[in-house]
Amino acid sequence: MATTEFIDAAAAQSRALGTDPAYVFVPHPVQDRTDDELRRMADDHFEAILALLVKKAG
Repeated sequence: MATTEFIDAAAAQSRALGTDPAYVFVPHPVQDRTDDELRRMADDHFEAILALLVKKAG
């Protein structure tokens, strides 16, 4: 999981390492968000994260 600011960097790193990780990107930035905003963001992306974890584990 990373913010949208790092989409290109994550792709480049994946290619360099020869990996194919699962990604979930959230809106950038996160450091100035309130606790409530972060909780809402986590709730909004929970299903996508869980689906990728189950897919990678299975």
